[in-house]
Amino acid sequence: MKKAPRIAITVASLLWITHSGVGQQIDPGIAHRIAAIWAIDNHAHPVLAPPLDTTDRKFDALPVSSLEPQSDPVALRPDFPLLGAAWKALYGFDTPPPLNAVGIKHLNEARARVKAQQGEHYPEWVLDRAKIGTMLANRVAMGSGVEPPRFRWVPYVDALLFPLDNSGMASASPDRKQFFALEDIVLQRYLKKVGVSTPPTTLDEYLKQVVTPTLERQRASGAVAEKFEVAYLRSFDFTDPPRAKVERIYAKWIGRDRPDAAEYKLLQDFLFRYIAKECGRLGMPVHLHAMAGAGSYFSVSGVNPLLLEPLFNDPRLRKTNFVLLHGGWPYIREIQALLQKPNVYLDISQQSLVMTPRTQAQWLREWLEWEPEKVLFATDGYPYSEELGWPESTWIANRNARQALGIALTGMLQDGEISRKRAGELARMVLRGNAEALYKF
Repeated sequence: MKKAPRIAITVASLLWITHSGVGQQIDPGIAHRIAAIWAIDNHAHPVLAPPLDTTDRKFDALPVSSLEPQSDPVALRPDFPLLGAAWKALYGFDTPPPLNAVGIKHLNEARARVKAQQGEHYPEWVLDRAKIGTMLANRVAMGSGVEPPRFRWVPYVDALLFPLDNSGMASASPDRKQFFALEDIVLQRYLKKVGVSTPPTTLDEYLKQVVTPTLERQRASGAVAEKFEVAYLRSFDFTDPPRAKVERIYAKWIGRDRPDAAEYKLLQDFLFRYIAKECGRLGMPVHLHAMAGAGSYFSVSGVNPLLLEPLFNDPRLRKTNFVLLHGGWPYIREIQALLQKPNVYLDISQQSLVMTPRTQAQWLREWLEWEPEKVLFATDGYPYSEELGWPESTWIANRNARQALGIALTGMLQDGEISRKRAGELARMVLRGNAEALYKF
C-alpha cells in the first residue's frame, strides 16, 4: 500500500479531553492502537482527480447542493472551527474560519498547489491524510483517481424502483421535484446500458431485461454493494404485494401518465424486495440512507428504521445483508435493536462529521456493548460547500470517529467491561475488521 510521507492522524490528536466533569482523557494505549489502524471507510462520495474534479457531478445521484435552504447543523456552517484544523492538515493553510472572499481565494490557491503536486493521485493522497486504506465510493460511476484498489464502487439502484411516470411523485415537494428528474436521467442511463430506450411492456420483461442485467453488470464492473437513497423519495414502509397483482399494475400503467399513487407504491414495494433478493444472490450488501436527511422537506418519520423490520424478517431476504448508513439518527436505539437481525449492520457515516466525538461516543459505546461485529467505520466524505469539500469532510469525520471510538473504549475499559486486549480487538473491528468480513475483502 502506498503511504504518504506524513500522516495527519497522530496519537496526540486522539488524546481528546472532554469539557465537563464526567469526561475523561482517552487511554494512551487505546489511542496508540486506534491511530495505527488503516481504516476501511464504508461510505463516502469521493470526487474525481484534478482537473476533472471541477466538473464531476457523479459523486451523487441526488446531490443536495441545489435544494431549498435548510437550518444547517453547526458542523456544516462556514465558521465551524474544525475547518481550520482540516485546512492546515491538508494544505498547510493556517487561516481560521470563517473566510471572506480573499480568504477563499487563498484557500483555493493552497488547494491548487497540492492538487498540482499530486495530480491523478490526489484522491489517494486524501485517504492517506486520514489513514484510510480503502474507501467505498458511493458514485454513479467511477473514474480518474477514484479507482480500485483504494476505492471500491457502490452504485445507486433507486432509479430501478420508478419505471413509470414520476410526475405525480415529483409534485410532493420541491425537493422531490428535483430528485425525480435526476432519477429519470439515471434510469435512462441504465436502460441504454441494456440496449432499450423505454421500460418493457411487462413486469417479467422489465425484471429480466433491465433490473437483473443492471445489477449483474454493476457487479461485474466491480460493485461491492448497492445503494438506496430511497428515503429522499418515499418512506420505508415497504409492503409485500403478490406478484400477480403487481404484474397487472405494471401492465396497466406502463407508458401512461400519472399512475395511481397507491398502485404505484405497490409496484415499488415489490421491486424493492426483488432488487434486495437479487443483491443477496450476487453477494452485494444493500446500503440504505437511514438518518434524518438534507433539505427542508425530508421526511424524518419516514426514515424510522423500524419500518424496515418486515424486510429483515423476510426469510426470502436472509441471504441479503443490509447496511443502515449514518447510524439511524435520531433513531439511535431503534437501530441498535435491529442489529439482532442476523443480516443487519450499521455505519457511523455523517454522524462522524456532524456530531461531536463525545456525543457520538455515547451511543457508539452502547452499540459496541450490544453487537460489536455489526458496527462499521465511515465518514460520508462529500463536497458539501466551497469551504467543506470532500477532503475536509473526510478528514474531520475521520478525526471525530477515531476520537469517539477512543472515548467509548476507554469508558468500557475503565468500567471493567473489556480487557485492554479486547479494546484493541474492538478498535480494529470497527475501523476495518467488520468491513473485511462483510465484503470478504
